Amino acid sequence: MPRKTDGMEFKLLPRPTKGDDGKPLLYVRPASNRKYDMQAVDDWATKYRYFHSGDMTRSVEGLIDVSAILMSDGARVETRMGSFVAKLRLKGDFTDPDSVTDEDVELAGIEFIPSRYFIERLRENIYAGFRRWKDPIERTPIETDDQLEEALRKSMRRGYITIKLFAYYAGLKYHTAKRLLDGLCQGENPRFRKRKEGNTNLYIPIVK
Repeated sequence: MPRKTDGMEFKLLPRPTKGDDGKPLLYVRPASNRKYDMQAVDDWATKYRYFHSGDMTRSVEGLIDVSAILMSDGARVETRMGSFVAKLRLKGDFTDPDSVTDEDVELAGIEFIPSRYFIERLRENIYAGFRRWKDPIERTPIETDDQLEEALRKSMRRGYITIKLFAYYAGLKYHTAKRLLDGLCQGENPRFRKRKEGNTNLYIPIVK
């Protein structure tokens, strides 16, 4: 059977839990790392959807401005794209409601629930279905010290390791890889020291 050449590419990654065969259960996610900033979205809409230049940016900025005002008293804003509402959290652990004060509450983010219309529009545009992305390097999650050392060795570039590259070779999620690398920077005999350059954490081996 010829290999499929269209459709959304997906990749399979291991979950922390294991199946009946003892192997990690899998989850699926889009394989593309492509990103579009607001300017790129605006340019695309201008070229292919006959928007005037800047229309998309002004529309999104207007939606953000008005929604933030309406949501500031706890209201949910419902749009054709989906609904938005403020997400709150407590600053500590509480069991007694009477002990919670106004100062113990903070904004945790924004909850977004996509609308059925938005989901259907996306589904309509995935007209060619899905196709598996062929990873050029077979990856399995690390389970032994030897596998950890091998992943660290493969991840080393120009004297340092990045989270993204280590996660790739270790077969781990980004945040799991970050926790592991951070752990190697701690203790009485740390193996790495962490340095931040821009938005990237660099893990540099400590030579003894």
